[in-house]
Amino acid sequence: MKSIHIITALAILTLFSASCKKINNAGDAEKAGSYQVNITAPSQLAGVTSTQGLKIVFENFAEGFKLEKELGANITTIDGLIPGIYSINISGRVEDGAGDAFYLSGSKINYAIVKNGEAIEIPVNGLKVSPLIISEIFYAGTGASPVPGTGTYFRNQFYEIYNNSDKVIYLDGLCFANLTPTTATTTLPLWPAADGSDYAYAERIWKVPGTGTQYPLQAGESFVISQFAANHKLPQYNVNSPVDGSSSEFEFNMNNANFPDQPAVDMEHVFYNASASKGTLPQYLTSVFGGAYVIFKVPAGETYDPVNNANLRTRNLAGTATMQYAKVPIRYILDAVEAGNNENLINAKRVPSVLDAGMTYVGATYNSLGVARKVAVVNADGTPILMDTNNSTNDFERGVVPQFRRHGSRMPSWNHTIK
Repeated sequence: MKSIHIITALAILTLFSASCKKINNAGDAEKAGSYQVNITAPSQLAGVTSTQGLKIVFENFAEGFKLEKELGANITTIDGLIPGIYSINISGRVEDGAGDAFYLSGSKINYAIVKNGEAIEIPVNGLKVSPLIISEIFYAGTGASPVPGTGTYFRNQFYEIYNNSDKVIYLDGLCFANLTPTTATTTLPLWPAADGSDYAYAERIWKVPGTGTQYPLQAGESFVISQFAANHKLPQYNVNSPVDGSSSEFEFNMNNANFPDQPAVDMEHVFYNASASKGTLPQYLTSVFGGAYVIFKVPAGETYDPVNNANLRTRNLAGTATMQYAKVPIRYILDAVEAGNNENLINAKRVPSVLDAGMTYVGATYNSLGVARKVAVVNADGTPILMDTNNSTNDFERGVVPQFRRHGSRMPSWNHTIK
């Protein structure tokens, strides 16, 4: 039996070698005869039924041959191939019936095309592409500086948001909120039973100002909202800071004379304890242990006013405290990230699991480390598609040195540093 297997393998190799000897390079394909294959690419993703328009790439590295085509509606016939060993890759964006975008991909590696007219099935799967996602968060702060009189430092907190779609998105009116409790705890609030699972509950809400089309964000661009958009490495702040926040697009200005207003655009304050007023706190600080954050946008034609509409706010019914929290409809939310002090706090979630089933963390406070979203795939133009499985445990790298525009995202043209 062993001899038969060896003889059979040699026969196949000889036949394959003979067919390939006719082709010294891709230009000789015409002499060898044009091969064709019939491709089907069934979607494995619920709700996505068509893969038409996805790009398929055939690469025969040994012969230096490459062919790119678009998939058709059902079976796609690809001709002009030469026989050989191929890497076949399918990728691209599609939309489901509801208009949601998904990035799909599928492949066959080291696939032998030696039969003309062969039928090849390449299943594709993928991820929903949220148009805007929180791509990096630095919340833990920095340890004491060697400069006398400067201790631990949290003014360098920032939140970077990335356009993960293939369309321009106008940021005007985009809201940012931190949810309550501010620090993860197993002593969770009790919300009105009538709310069901329709809301997330915000302690404070801010909004990007603008007239509607004032702040466009192109595909592959990101913007940064900083607690305080200064160069934090200056001696009067903290020379150990890992980031210089002076190129931030926006900041949460709390009108503190000790931390003066910077050139970054001020976020518009929306809500804190049933008021549009910022209150008397000297800074907007989210927990250095890790907070829960959401970005959301009110749909066109709807009004969202938790200050003046009592139905859009509530208190924690588990006690007697009168602090009011804003109800944020889950259907408004574009992205949510839950962060905690460590992995054991997954049972202390503030974010509904439909928005974020996991939790990310850096494991300590004032360690100058943050969290950054992983890259799922890279587009042909070099822009990344960041991972967004609605599970921060899986989607984020943990304990990274924070930096702006980590994965090559671009700065928007209206950033104040390039005007």
